[in-house]
Order: sequence, then structure tokens, then C-alpha cells
Amino acid sequence: MIDEKAFSSDLNRVFGENGLGGMLNLKRTEQFYRLTVRMLEENEKYNLTAITDISKIILNHYLDCAAFAKRLPKGASIIDIGCGAGFPSLPVAILRDDIRITAVDSTAKRVNYVKETAELLGLTHLEAIVMRAEEGAIKPEYREKFDIACARAVAEMRVLTELCLGYVKVGGKFMAMKGKNAEFELKDAKRAIAIMGGGDTATEEIKLTGFGETLTHPLITVTKRSKTPSGYPRVYAKISKKPL
Repeated sequence: MIDEKAFSSDLNRVFGENGLGGMLNLKRTEQFYRLTVRMLEENEKYNLTAITDISKIILNHYLDCAAFAKRLPKGASIIDIGCGAGFPSLPVAILRDDIRITAVDSTAKRVNYVKETAELLGLTHLEAIVMRAEEGAIKPEYREKFDIACARAVAEMRVLTELCLGYVKVGGKFMAMKGKNAEFELKDAKRAIAIMGGGDTATEEIKLTGFGETLTHPLITVTKRSKTPSGYPRVYAKISKKPL
């Protein structure tokens, strides 16, 4: 069993060291503890995360998602494409109760886990849906209905751009939490961004520290300039075989 007092102390200390302490309170700290307990219990059944060390969960999952949550506009509607085990959806929902979140994944067991966890934690502003990203983006109820589309560790930028930008309102943003090859991927994705209605792009290097480690990753933001043309996104076989 996880020591709740030690967990809470470590969580608050590391958030504070990274200028994110103001995002936590007693309720949210408890929610993160309950999320951790549930995730590790369910991980034995579903292989939700390769990270099982508590300090690494706090740094790599919670702190990373908190840095993302801090950058979201007040009252935004967000769709998390390929939500997997609920990152960033669950931490964002814990930290930002002003935001409406739709978590999407094609794997039913992961969506059920996210849905059940949200209910357990009282996160009524988070909805989880079993849906293929490229199929949802052409449905009228989802197409260009969100302020933000986000993705974390899902696919390379050309593929992500086609999967995500169709969900974003004109004037909204697609935000990709990426790894070390982000700049190369962004360069390759210029054509895809233009075709899908994207405009200006920005890359911010997020740097976080805790437990003697430093975590850095780029956050790519693409602003939606114009409507996505009909016919996009294509079926996934075409997206993956011949990216834009």
C-alpha cells in the first residue's frame, strides 16, 4: 500500500519546486493519491503504464500533465486524442475543474478505465468515449467543436495533425506533447498543417525537475486558421501509409 502521507508530501513539494504548487489543494492531493492507488492496481490487469515507481509517476505523469494544464485557457473545451491510461485527461480534470474534457481512445478497456476512474474521483467534467480518432473527426457532433485538441505520446506529427486538427474550432489550437524529435517532426508536418487548416506554430521546451531528475520535452502548439477541408481526415490506412 502506498503511504498517503509520504505521497502527499512528495507531490506538494515537487509541484512547489516547479512553480505549480498553487494548482494543488487538499482535495486535489487526495485525488492524485486515489488515482495512483487505482492505476497501480489496474495496471496489473491492463498494463496501463510502464512507469510504476511513485516518484517517476509524480514527475513523468502528474507534473508533466500539470505543466500542460497550466497553459490551457480558462473554460476551454478539450479533446484528448489517444487518451490511453488517461494522460493528460485525468490530471487535467483534477487540476482544472473549469475545463470540459472529452477523452477518446479506440481501446474499450482503456476508455472504461478512464471513465470509471473519473467517476471514482468525482470528475464530472470528464467524458470518455470509445472512438477511432479519424472517424470521430468527421462526425458533426465532434467536428470543429473544441477549443483544444491534444495528444501525448500517440504518433508522429504528420499523422497527429491529420487526426487532431479536424476537431478544432477555427481560432482554436492543437497541442502536441512530444519527445526529442519534435522539431524534425514539425518540419515534416508543415504540409499536413497547411492542408488541415492549421496556421502559426510554436514550440515551447517544458523543463521539470524532481527527485534528482530533470524532465524536458517540447510542447508544440498549432493554431487553427481555417476550416478543415471535407475529405479529411482520411481513413487510417491511408493516413499511416501515406502521411500528408
